[in-house]
Amino acid sequence: MVADVELTNSSLHHHILSTIVARGYAPSIDELTDWSGRTRTEVAAALTALAEYHGVVLHPTSGEIWIAHPFSLAPTTFTITAHSQRWWGTCAWCSLGAVELLGGTATITTRFAWSGESVSLRVDAGKLLDTDCVIHFPIAMAKAWDNVVYTCSMMLLFRDANAVAAWCNRFGKQQGDVRPVEQIWHFSREWYGRHLDPDWRKWTAAEAAEMFGRHGLDGPIWSLPSAAERF
Repeated sequence: MVADVELTNSSLHHHILSTIVARGYAPSIDELTDWSGRTRTEVAAALTALAEYHGVVLHPTSGEIWIAHPFSLAPTTFTITAHSQRWWGTCAWCSLGAVELLGGTATITTRFAWSGESVSLRVDAGKLLDTDCVIHFPIAMAKAWDNVVYTCSMMLLFRDANAVAAWCNRFGKQQGDVRPVEQIWHFSREWYGRHLDPDWRKWTAAEAAEMFGRHGLDGPIWSLPSAAERF
């Protein structure tokens, strides 16, 4: 136990992400209480503040950590394997970001959303080896945190743009932006690259918009209001 850790968004996020990377799942509230030397009430309040800052997503009844992007603490359709261990990614984008945090060598396994075929994305020393597919982004980034669990569940992998169109037509979903997986790999490396930093903070809306543009992510899906304080 560390005596009386200052429970800032940065310190709490760093400990949560470091624990997930090390063992595959997040610390419980009880474990965070032991680690910080704070009361359970103080830890719960700090987690709530971190959730309001969009640093984690908490389970709506237990208050335990449900998601700490790019990792999910509940099963998803994305499994990341590295160092003979496995983690769950919240979506296609986040799973690529998780590979960066796990050292840049890993395999993501999932299924193509339309065909249901199993697919693996292999990354070796920072190079994406499997690039013949796309990611669909149907939810506008400006609305991503209105229900971020739903948003993540919709960012899926497809063989190509025709498969995206067929899936949207079959399930009554509005088609959004379709991007090559390699483009999102390079973007995700920068987006999630500092998530393990002790002084982590959220990207501001202006920083996020600038990064979108730098990686060629444009159009209505990627537009953000300039007045927003953080993504």
